[in-house]
Formats: sequence, structure tokens, C-alpha cells
Amino acid sequence: MTDKQHSIVESALALFSEKGYDAVSTSAISKHAEVSEGLIFRHFKDKKGLLNSLLEIWIVRFDEHLHAIESIEKADQKIQAVMELPFRLDEADYPYWKLVYSLKWQNNTMIDEYMLTLKDVLEKSLMDLKYPDPLIEAELIISYFDGFITTVVLKNDSNLASRLLQTLQKKYV
Repeated sequence: MTDKQHSIVESALALFSEKGYDAVSTSAISKHAEVSEGLIFRHFKDKKGLLNSLLEIWIVRFDEHLHAIESIEKADQKIQAVMELPFRLDEADYPYWKLVYSLKWQNNTMIDEYMLTLKDVLEKSLMDLKYPDPLIEAELIISYFDGFITTVVLKNDSNLASRLLQTLQKKYV
């Protein structure tokens, strides 16, 4: 990726994550990135292409987390890793998660598909642990996960995140 492409991607991420995808024009992105609007179209075709580039970056990062969780052998430790993931995210990735969750809240089916992979890992782990209703337990943990992502990413308060994680670990680990 060239420096200008990187600038466009970073500007789009900052604006999309703060204002929402629909509220941001390519003109605003070009001004923020200090490039011509035509350069956006040359590199990304359109605003949707730029969004897709951002989502591809998030998918790679999400897959890294998912593979790390899947590589854990013990079911209870997998569940713990999923529950702790929001607290282990790199702050530099917060804008990606803000963008992804804003799309998720708008019923973006691609985002839902990726979150389903996390739920599947949970459901299998809960089955391995002989939970009576692994599907509903997985839904419950995903609800916790969603809430923790929202709290950690939106509030960006490391003290609060640390206290939440400590409480979570006391209760469930």
C-alpha cells in the first residue's frame, strides 16, 4: 500500500468509526487525507470499495484472534479467551471495532457471519463441557462479549476495562 493509500484508509477509518459510514462522503475523506477525491476512486473504485478494504484489514486481525482461541485445547480456556478478548484488544484496533460494531448494529450480514464463527467456537466448547443448553449459553457469552466490546472500545477507559476484567475473572475463572 502506498503512503497515499495508507492515508486514505486511515482517514476513512477515523471518519467512519466516529461519524458512521453513511454520514461520511468521499469528499470529506479526501480532505481529511489531504489527497484528491479522484485518487480515492482510482485506488478504491468507490466508497464501498474503501469500506471493503477496511473490513478486510479487520477480518485479518479478527482471524488472528479466532485462530489463537481455536488453538487452545481445553474448552473452558477457550471460553475464557473469548470472554477476555475485548480486554486484550490493541487500542490501535479500537476504530476498526467501532466501525464493525456500527455496521453490525445496522444488520450487516457479513459482520454477523464473522461473529457466528466465534459463537460456534463457544457452542462446541460448551458442548464439550456438557452444558445442558450450549446454544443459549453461547448466546449469553456473545451478549457479554458485545457489551464488553462496546464498553471497552467506546469508553476507552483502561482503569474501567481492567476492573471489569478482574471482576469477570473472579466470577468465571
